[in-house]
Amino acid sequence: MGISDLFDPESIAVIGASATPGKLGNDAMANAKEFDGPVYPVNPSGDGEVYGYEFVDSVADTDADLALCCVPAPATPGVIEDCAEAGVGAAVIFAGGFAEAGEEGQERQEQIRQTAEEHDLAVLGPNTAGHIIPHRNIYSSFVPGFDEIERGDVAVVAQSGGIGVTATFQLEREGYGISGMYGLGNRVNTDFADVIPMLDEDPQTKAIGLHIEGTTEIDAFEEVVADASTPIVALKSGNRMHDFVEAHTAAPNQSYERYEEILTDNGGVMADSVTELLDASRVLAKSPTPDGPNVGLVTAQAGPGIMMSDYLAERGATFPDLTAETRERLDDLLLGFTYDENPVDTGRPMPQFGEVIDAVARDDNVDIVSVYEIFEHSLGYPIEELEALAEEVDKPIVFTVAGPYEPLEPDRKRMEDLGIPTFDAPERGAFATSVLVDQGR
Repeated sequence: MGISDLFDPESIAVIGASATPGKLGNDAMANAKEFDGPVYPVNPSGDGEVYGYEFVDSVADTDADLALCCVPAPATPGVIEDCAEAGVGAAVIFAGGFAEAGEEGQERQEQIRQTAEEHDLAVLGPNTAGHIIPHRNIYSSFVPGFDEIERGDVAVVAQSGGIGVTATFQLEREGYGISGMYGLGNRVNTDFADVIPMLDEDPQTKAIGLHIEGTTEIDAFEEVVADASTPIVALKSGNRMHDFVEAHTAAPNQSYERYEEILTDNGGVMADSVTELLDASRVLAKSPTPDGPNVGLVTAQAGPGIMMSDYLAERGATFPDLTAETRERLDDLLLGFTYDENPVDTGRPMPQFGEVIDAVARDDNVDIVSVYEIFEHSLGYPIEELEALAEEVDKPIVFTVAGPYEPLEPDRKRMEDLGIPTFDAPERGAFATSVLVDQGR
């Protein structure tokens, strides 16, 4: 029982399930039906079936490990009592109207907390969009479209369900899946310190992205961050509008600097936007840890290369001189009007571009390789050279691409499969590279 049933249940009950499209209980069933094990729509007023599953009157009529509570706030404490008595190990409470909503809501949340504590029941929420674990076909959420999210290697743990949903769909739109999304909401008894260790042990999760407003369990948070071996990236919000935050997830007023200290002292990364949160998580999930902060930057266009080198230099990257051997290789490859120092600029994509990348990547002075290239139909991307580098050189390679989506996508997917994270704008590629620079210090 408990937290493990949130991550790996054998059966799921949807309490308040509905056959009426548009109702929360119907949307939750539309996602839950993807689960490989038994799914029980619970509603004493239900008649017949919903999505091929027969209604049952009570959670007591099921053997569910995980319950999705699709009922209004006033009914929720009673439902949690029913779950506890039925032996349910974990519950997700979607409704708002608890600690964030005044004294009456606080009393409701305290009732739930006491019941959960007495019966070893893990509660996600209340006031949450739920959680999904695509590689286990768990879609315990009411958000339409979540049942189509593919598996990936980044997990997102978000205090705000809206941020969790935004991050999940952004990863999906950009061609990546997710190893899990967990909306903590009001954190009645499932907080960062409970979820992070489970993800740290999950072989599917290669990086953990956190959205934080604040937690009363900050000491426990610090302990699990220090113990985790999986890379962690955090986005701390609610640093100004404290009343708004309290009305959202009942989070305490805590400083950005406190979380920054916890993360950076333990090898973590701070992000300033959802996009940075995801980009940093992706590059850490894909890349080996660099030996140092020395960047070899290869560009096929000088303008983006200058922007990227400016950004990286401001954030502590170094651009070492290339070895004599590398310079000799580059002299044989490059035309006279190109820039053959470090950064190396080829002027435009060229048939030998992959060989230029190879030369810089194999340079003993280079710890991290960052590349910017515009797609050209006649050339594509240097997949063969990148494949050899991925096998033979244990260095992170970050690739930033520009070009039309459909012709570019097959090569981009192949690069991702090789462990080479790709980005679609100079500032995103530069930021991702700067995260590796920090790791290399």
